[in-house]
Amino acid sequence: MRRPRRNHSPAFKARVALEALKGEKTVAEIAKQYEVHPNQVTSWKKELLDGVAVVFGGDPGKSSMDREKLQELHAKIGELTVERDFLAHALGRVPGPSGRR
Repeated sequence: MRRPRRNHSPAFKARVALEALKGEKTVAEIAKQYEVHPNQVTSWKKELLDGVAVVFGGDPGKSSMDREKLQELHAKIGELTVERDFLAHALGRVPGPSGRR
């Protein structure tokens, strides 16, 4: 029988992530102690490291998720630009009133 999904408080996540960051115990030991999956401990540790700059006055908008989204958008802009240029060039070859003058 499966255990119901648990929602952990931010304080709990911070405590687990800080303990993982200390490095005194392995991730597996910490996961067993707090009854969470080792991947979850690693994920919370990464979130803690990514968000640490905000505590010291960094820009909260410059997280890794924002950088990934920005890369995706730049890739899409490049793709659409190539597509537009190709279609504009192809339209110039079409004879008749639809073609470029």
